[in-house]
Amino acid sequence: MKTAQDLRQLLQRKWGYAYDVQLRRLRDRIYFQVMWRYLEQASFPLTEEEYLAHLQNVLLYLHEWQVVDQVWQWLEQTRERPRLGRAVSLPLSLGQRATEWLGELG
Repeated sequence: MKTAQDLRQLLQRKWGYAYDVQLRRLRDRIYFQVMWRYLEQASFPLTEEEYLAHLQNVLLYLHEWQVVDQVWQWLEQTRERPRLGRAVSLPLSLGQRATEWLGELG
């Protein structure tokens, strides 16, 4: 089972920083987004402990939705990179269970 530390290491290995990640609902899709803010910024609003707790919370959803491998593969392969004001987004393939989760992320 992937952990918050695993996700942090993947983000740092990929882009050199521990970027913020979010789950966003846009219309009838749920997206995993890598934001442009990162832990190493002086203005980042979370402590390291809060950041890891946030990553763990995101991972709980990803594990529940059974899309962790999808996210990992995409993170390893994407050529996009987050930049100021522009997140890198992956539309998650949740299959038939998608409607169960759309209301929860409202």
